[in-house]
Amino acid sequence: MKIIEITNLTKAFSSGYGIFDVNLNIKEGKIFGYLGPNGAGKSTTIRALMGYIKPTKGKCLVNGLDAWTQAALVQTDTGYLPGEISFPDTMTGYNFIKLIYNLRSQKNWNEVEQLIAYWEFNPNLKIKKMSKGMKQKIALVIAFMHNPKLVILDEPTAGLDPLMQQKFVTMIKRAKANGQTILMSSHIFEEVEKTCDEVAIIKNGRIISSFDLHELRNKNKRYYKIKYREKNFMEWPEVYEDTNELTFTYNVEPQDVEKFFKELSNYKIEMVSEIPFSLEKHFMKFYKDEGGSND
Repeated sequence: MKIIEITNLTKAFSSGYGIFDVNLNIKEGKIFGYLGPNGAGKSTTIRALMGYIKPTKGKCLVNGLDAWTQAALVQTDTGYLPGEISFPDTMTGYNFIKLIYNLRSQKNWNEVEQLIAYWEFNPNLKIKKMSKGMKQKIALVIAFMHNPKLVILDEPTAGLDPLMQQKFVTMIKRAKANGQTILMSSHIFEEVEKTCDEVAIIKNGRIISSFDLHELRNKNKRYYKIKYREKNFMEWPEVYEDTNELTFTYNVEPQDVEKFFKELSNYKIEMVSEIPFSLEKHFMKFYKDEGGSND
């Protein structure tokens, strides 16, 4: 079942920026990564999904509901964390969370307190005295505390330290296990690699690539760094990189891995290591192929 269906979505601004003919489908229970530099159109797409801006043309459907004309219904069962957080400074974190809890008519305060404890912050401080990271934790509590079917996160770990970023990854994996669907824009490639099933790359307001991350990882060429004990190193069709006279990095097609290691067994080897797949390198290569951004 498709939770999100975006068809030819366009939002053109007078500046010439915007998003143009965006098409995305996100299935139930999937974690979807949305990548692109600042100004590429990620937040505009997300705001259209939340019903905050009216498309110039095209449609956004969330759980079969039109995101613009039925925004109130969409928002009821959607958790949302905006890219730019703005909370009432004079309230404490606790009072603000309680306010949202009451507005939603929730009945699961014990679960909310568990979320607060999970994120390890003091909710009794006034928001104006909180760090960016603490405000981000409040936003994460609010996005997840009503157990929504869909969670939309725009740069969710901004301001979080590495330990909290890892806790975020754990939380996202739990959400998937519970059947929730996640749409997440992020600049942190590592957390996208660790959590996402599918990824779309947007540039200058247009989707330039979309792919299943697991399939891409499996189909991608393997890279192996080999250190030899002597100079008669192996000849192979593709040598990716020469580190020094005894260390080489080889580029191997997935179907040739077995052949590669059989050939390797004929040589005296000191060290073999696989260079892991990198979404960041894939992203940067694709952007280089497509040209520069409009930022």
